[in-house]
Amino acid sequence: MSESCQGMDVGYVARLACIALTEEETTLFQGQLDQVLHYVEQLNELDVSDVEPTAHAIPVFNVFRKDELGTSLDHDAVISNAPAATDGQIRVPKIIDQ
Repeated sequence: MSESCQGMDVGYVARLACIALTEEETTLFQGQLDQVLHYVEQLNELDVSDVEPTAHAIPVFNVFRKDELGTSLDHDAVISNAPAATDGQIRVPKIIDQ
């Protein structure tokens, strides 16, 4: 295993994540972490010189709906259903103190 994998300690990672582990869990997870890191190290052996870097495995495109005029809620009906309203506007409680 390379030097980057050596010293990866489950106890240290658990402390960073504020997770309390028993001795048995630490032993079990350390073995599992070592296996994962070994598999990751095997990826470094692959020749990817002909592979173009990408941000996603498949192309990602934004899909926007058409901005079309449609029916809206009746203003008076909305105001009449609001718990509190003033001057045709819905009143809401203040949530930000300055």
